[in-house]
Amino acid sequence: MNLPPIGILATGTYIPTPRMTSADIAEATGIPRSIIEEKFGILEKPIPGPNDHTCAMGAKAAKRAIRRAKIDPLEIDAIISISEEYKEHPLMVSGIKIQQLIGAKNAWSVDIAQRCCTAIAGLKMAKGLMQADPSLKTVLLAGGYRNGDLIDFSNPRVSFMYNLAAGGGAIILRRGHDKNLLLGSSLISDGDFADDVHVPYGGTVSPMTADALGTGQAMLEVTDVEGMKQRLGERSHSNFMKVIQDAVDLSELKDEQKQIDYLALLHMKRSAHTATLAELGLRLDQSFYLERYGHIGQFDPILSIERGVGAQRIKAGDLVVMASAGVSYAWGAQAIRWG
Repeated sequence: MNLPPIGILATGTYIPTPRMTSADIAEATGIPRSIIEEKFGILEKPIPGPNDHTCAMGAKAAKRAIRRAKIDPLEIDAIISISEEYKEHPLMVSGIKIQQLIGAKNAWSVDIAQRCCTAIAGLKMAKGLMQADPSLKTVLLAGGYRNGDLIDFSNPRVSFMYNLAAGGGAIILRRGHDKNLLLGSSLISDGDFADDVHVPYGGTVSPMTADALGTGQAMLEVTDVEGMKQRLGERSHSNFMKVIQDAVDLSELKDEQKQIDYLALLHMKRSAHTATLAELGLRLDQSFYLERYGHIGQFDPILSIERGVGAQRIKAGDLVVMASAGVSYAWGAQAIRWG
């Protein structure tokens, strides 16, 4: 059975104007600025302005993608929200809010969540849905992220999340579109990490109370720092490399076509970024280090692709791989034949 190709019509990102600089982070944490810049790999990161709410930022990114794709919002058949769960209100369907904000009145909407792998999981799901259902011609993936609000800079247990920033991202897919083709994808999740990183208060286990507010219990926390570090040391790198390789292998390419031309990575510490590229035989200019953006969750790979195209690091015919990892823990990769 020949399945229809699914290609990317356009991408869009929205980056708020306010910035938290490396000097600001150093002051808030007590960590020297040189370490924030050289080890953490953060020169600055966007933080939300007064109106930069999660779904609102996703809608702004979606509108940019719609303009680039030169389509009418009424052409969108479905919206997969890849917004973070921390959003305007608890228990709201962010995809339907984005639908409202962009005027996609003919679409149906659904939310998915897999932390910083949500965009990649969304692409995998959208491709399968579109190939199975001929009525889905145009699908939008969009969402926003501002988990940086949930970071207590005086808590060293969350230091690996000091890079959390704010922004939005979007991808428009078209059934039968033979450019920017979605190829193979791969995802791994590991339940052993399920309880390591979360906000302690605000759910059914520990409901939010007036006494809990202002105590730090409404912020992100790590429950087992040493245990998580040990498990990550044993599994994270191999899982990350596996999903990248599997995405390429599942793309059904000839051997001479399997060399990655550009790796769209999430923001990570500078040494890890460099080491990942080196292990795959890639140069530094075959990716884009997001040192002025920090970590905008699941939208990092979309932003990396946009910056890569803008810097002419991605050209027609290139094999592009989006790769990300997220707490709880998940690893994911999506291969794309660009152009």
